[in-house]
Amino acid sequence: MSVDLYELLESVNDEQSFIGFIEALGSDFSNERVLEKTTPSSPYGPVALGWENGSVDTFLDAAAAWASANSRSSLSNAPVSNVWLRCATILLAGKFYE
Repeated sequence: MSVDLYELLESVNDEQSFIGFIEALGSDFSNERVLEKTTPSSPYGPVALGWENGSVDTFLDAAAAWASANSRSSLSNAPVSNVWLRCATILLAGKFYE
């Protein structure tokens, strides 16, 4: 069963909820691999659960690129009030950012 990662993201506020988010993100990746194996998506459209980066290196590169691009925003001077949420958001971006 898939979890809404964006909904779960909103509840990240400490180490335990961050770990739960990481587990859900891993499950989401695994679920997509199963779905793609049983019913492949079109090569011209999005994959089953929206994963754009299917390897550790591309995932981490995308997460870092997203974080770098977003740290340059006008909000970059504001202190981050929830570091756990910021870290979870960066990891989630690794799923879709190209």
